[in-house]
Amino acid sequence: MRFRAFSWSSLFARARSGRVAGLAALGVFAVACALSFTAPWELAERRIFDLLTRATAPERSVLPITIVGIDEASFAQVGQQWPWPRSLFAGLIDRLRERGAAVIALDMVLNERSTDAEDDALAAAISRAGNVVLAADHAYHETALFRQWLRVDPLPKFKEAGAASGLATAELDPDGVVRRLPQQRDAFWRVVVEVLMRERPGLIPLPHVGPEDLIRHLGPAHTFPYVSFYQVLQDDPSIPKDFFRDQIVFIGRDVRASPEAGTVHADMLATPFLAGTRLLTPGVEIQATMVENAVTARSIQPAKRETGLAFAAALMLLAFPAGMRWHPAWSGAWMLFLAAGAAGAGYWSFVERGYWIPFGLPIAALAAFYLSLAAASYLAERRRSRFLRFAFSRYVSPHIVDQVTAHSGALRLGGERRTLTLLFCDLAGFTTISEKVAPETVAQFINLFLTAMTRVIHEHGGTVQKYLGDGLYAFWGAPLADADHALHACEAAVEMQEALAALGPDFNAAGVDPPGMRIGVNTGEAIVGNMGSMERFDYTALGDSVNLAARLEGVNKLYGTRILFSGSTAEQLQGRMSLRPIDWVKVKGKANAVFICTPCADQRLVSLTEAALDKYRRQDWPAARLAWQDVASHMPGDSVSALFLERIARFEAEPPESGWDGASSLEKF
Repeated sequence: MRFRAFSWSSLFARARSGRVAGLAALGVFAVACALSFTAPWELAERRIFDLLTRATAPERSVLPITIVGIDEASFAQVGQQWPWPRSLFAGLIDRLRERGAAVIALDMVLNERSTDAEDDALAAAISRAGNVVLAADHAYHETALFRQWLRVDPLPKFKEAGAASGLATAELDPDGVVRRLPQQRDAFWRVVVEVLMRERPGLIPLPHVGPEDLIRHLGPAHTFPYVSFYQVLQDDPSIPKDFFRDQIVFIGRDVRASPEAGTVHADMLATPFLAGTRLLTPGVEIQATMVENAVTARSIQPAKRETGLAFAAALMLLAFPAGMRWHPAWSGAWMLFLAAGAAGAGYWSFVERGYWIPFGLPIAALAAFYLSLAAASYLAERRRSRFLRFAFSRYVSPHIVDQVTAHSGALRLGGERRTLTLLFCDLAGFTTISEKVAPETVAQFINLFLTAMTRVIHEHGGTVQKYLGDGLYAFWGAPLADADHALHACEAAVEMQEALAALGPDFNAAGVDPPGMRIGVNTGEAIVGNMGSMERFDYTALGDSVNLAARLEGVNKLYGTRILFSGSTAEQLQGRMSLRPIDWVKVKGKANAVFICTPCADQRLVSLTEAALDKYRRQDWPAARLAWQDVASHMPGDSVSALFLERIARFEAEPPESGWDGASSLEKF
């Protein structure tokens, strides 16, 4: 029998590790407790709440709720200045009453007198309906003697006619986002629910909302069904007769662009979806969300601060073994497991129980604990990072080198299949410039150009793989994964054009016109890694997707564009960049047609081009010609519309072959 030798040094080492781990745990927990009381950290937790809201939103309503929107189309159809005559709202209420609406809620403060005839008409309609709810609000009033908030109620005439009144003031968090359910006894949403229970007894259960509950937003703007004001008013035949039967109907403004900017902004509010869509939500839709939360008992109850701190303490106790037996990989895996468990528990509680436990602080405490324990291994890892930085910085951006040295396991020899976004760019007309200036000046211009372009690419996390004379080849998504590689590449392409324009004075100083630049961007699978021999190798990407990006750069010549994105890249953007469709093309070596588009901030031009391209692909040549002429009128000198008008003339003389799919074959590219 063999016995393991007793080691005093091992015992002391473990005791020292336990003492360090214990002190680190106590210190981290103390800092976490202090942070939990600060406004910036509370804001950070709110952002995590927003993320959970966006991730778990059903993006649909389950209650019979419809919003009648006072939108741009209604302004155009009504043709009158705001505020509209109240007889219009009287007619709308009568239409909804005739269609069987259960509740008619106007998210508008009608506190000022109009003409007697108009006010009487609206009061009569309210009386006939018997189920109308009007909004009240708070207004800030300041004089030389006092400052106070005053309640603004609807005209007494309307309340005497039977209208209920609810306070529709939204409660904003310090960052301006609507997350809280108003708790006033006569909050607008409460009054709507009360009228619904009165009008349709037994239709819904008794609502339950806690005193601190938060709103569970169902989705971004227009998650609820919307109908335009003018459609209801004009009894649009496309709306079924029983569409509003037993519906909770909200009426409110949904104007995105209007001369009455102050009015619009007052009715457009920030929700957790603002970070994703960059769009505000109509206030009337937020009121509808509150009603649905109350009726379906789906509002969110926030945990008390003590609960969050207890959660953090439990995680620190579970993490303590990782400090007793420190190993970067094992300890990191255990910390990640605990963090994933904390996030999973918070997610499950949020979704299944409607209970929000702020788990950002516990996870941050785990991360801080891990970092404090990693201090002992810092010198060895730094030595390794120096070697990797020296080896890799010869052909990768400094930003990516920083990531690789921090995550050295991501760097490995050989190639692997990755989805990348690839970019090729080339100067247009630089040969002519080269003929006019001295070779030294040409070299100076090239270095100036490539420096500016490389800086932009590196700022957006890209890798410059190779310089191609007066152009370059770069890609995103390797060596480290980038979930938004397509967006970063497209943003870089736009900024590269701006950087080239900024070099104009340098070219002008030499007596030459600044050159243009063509950029092609494509997203697809490629083999990426160290390619070459043991004596020399490049970190590069190879594959058909690379070839397509290179060809799209050349296709710019045909369409007169500066930047072309492939359809696969456009799909990855998910609407985060406004794009103008250009064509479907079949480039050399590709059997299938490829959709191409270009960045365009002119939404009118985008819409006109989409319509024209659709008519062109349907071979409706007369309509297509008119549509492309509209594009040309909107944007004089547009090379794309000129090209399509030329094609249409050719196809009218000689129609395309049977089975033509609308794609253009570009054998030269």
